[in-house]
Formats: sequence, structure tokens, C-alpha cells
Amino acid sequence: MADDTTRDEEITDVLPDDLNATEHIGPYVFPNNNRRRVPGYLYLMVGALCIAGWAVAGPDAVLVNRGFLAAGVLLVLLGSYHLVAGWNLDVDERDALVAATRQVGFAVGHASAQLGWRGLRSRPTWRILLYSAEEPPLRRGLVLVDGVDGEIVAHFVEDNPEDWSDLVTDESAGQDA
Repeated sequence: MADDTTRDEEITDVLPDDLNATEHIGPYVFPNNNRRRVPGYLYLMVGALCIAGWAVAGPDAVLVNRGFLAAGVLLVLLGSYHLVAGWNLDVDERDALVAATRQVGFAVGHASAQLGWRGLRSRPTWRILLYSAEEPPLRRGLVLVDGVDGEIVAHFVEDNPEDWSDLVTDESAGQDA
């Protein structure tokens, strides 16, 4: 029997090379929502084939029954939803950040962008969290920017309630003076 001398500190969890973002060179392109249309067309095609197969086979068919009709209708409905929800993402995170910066009315330091979807038709919406440029930030804001046309959906700005005084060092306090 082999001697098992591997210690817990020697076991590490490593990302695969294709998922390691630190090795990525160049701008990141966020995937477009209009990719939903491809499976939408496939669902419509397979659904239509199921409905046509059911219609051609007739009521006495052995291998084709009402399940083909139900599956066909379900696939046509699902495919239609994919086509309706396949919005074209025309506003990228940089454009959304510019729109959000205009909306909050203060110089932005740190910011974060996240893409979400709103409504039954899954309209893409950027959620932009912004902090003012002071160190530590005095204000913060949350702005929702429509990913299709760049319109501001909603925004909220407030004084920063977080207490970061224990993170301020003597050096950074001297730089502010």
C-alpha cells in the first residue's frame, strides 16, 4: 500500500486556462442577448415538424400521438418567446458608465457594472454602482441604464453611510490635507 503523505496545504484548486481572466489580454466583449434568437428559430422549426408529423400521421398512428402535438405547441411557444426576448444589446458597459456618471452629478472614483434583465420580455439593463472620487468616498449612487437604447431607467444617490475611518492610514490622511 502506498504511503499517503500529501498534506492539505499542498492541495489547491486551479481554474482551467480558458476561465482564467488574469491571463486574458485585450478588451472583454460581453455576449449579446440577440443570441437567444438562434435557439428560438430551432425551437420553432422542431415544433413545426412535430405538429406537421402529428397532422400527417392521423389519429390512428401508433408511433405519433397527441404528445407530438403537445410538444410541438410547447416548442413553438418557447421559440416565440426566445425571438421576442432576443434584444440586441446596443449599449456596452462603458456607454452605460458614461450615462450613469452624467446622471449622478459627481466625479466618479470606483464603479461596478452588472448586466441584469427586467420584465417579462427580459430587456437587458445595466446596473451601475458608483462611488465618488474622494478617499474615502463621500457619496454613492446606483443607476439602472437600459441596454437597448441607453435611457436611464432609475437612479438613486445618497451620502455614503459606510464608515471607512478604520481603513484610513496616517499616510493617506496626510495626503488629503
